[in-house]
Amino acid sequence: MGPSNNLDKEDIINYIKGADEKLDKFASVLEKFGLDLITKMGQTNLKINMLTDKINELSKATLDVKALLPQLTNVIENQKILEAELDLIRTLIQKSTISYQPKEVESEKVERDTSATDKKHAIIDQFHTLKKYIEENDDPQHVTTSLANIKEDIFVFTGGHRILYEIGQFSNKLNDLKTLSDDIKGKLKEKITFWINKLSVKG
Repeated sequence: MGPSNNLDKEDIINYIKGADEKLDKFASVLEKFGLDLITKMGQTNLKINMLTDKINELSKATLDVKALLPQLTNVIENQKILEAELDLIRTLIQKSTISYQPKEVESEKVERDTSATDKKHAIIDQFHTLKKYIEENDDPQHVTTSLANIKEDIFVFTGGHRILYEIGQFSNKLNDLKTLSDDIKGKLKEKITFWINKLSVKG
């Protein structure tokens, strides 16, 4: 066998060794890539689990808040009633002078009872006058003014009545209106009838 044949064998052996080393390096790189990928996937799963836990906690907190909404609504409604009553009291204080009077004799007490009955009838008459007005007119400003006067008279007569809040609420709905629609007129007529019935029970 000649020298050229020996040289070819050495080249082949060196080539195989080089290729084997490259395969080892590639396998090492591939293994490292696989380990990094597994590690990153594990970190991603951990983050997903943490986010899932936070979402579950947020959902529970949302349910707790929804459960409190009815109670919160009642508190707000009661607050509105108190604010309406306080607003009326402030108005009356501004318009009236508070004075202390000695006890009246029995005959004067009878006169006051008669006066209270007269006031109730006067308030009911105002309601009827307002109902007749809206049958022929559609000016919301006149209606709100009438309701405000009726509201004050009811407070003086009763010392406080639940319909005061309802009257105030209905009057507020009219503030932004330029005219009274047939639907609003119909609802107001129904309310006036309801308020008169409630007022008639008092005394």
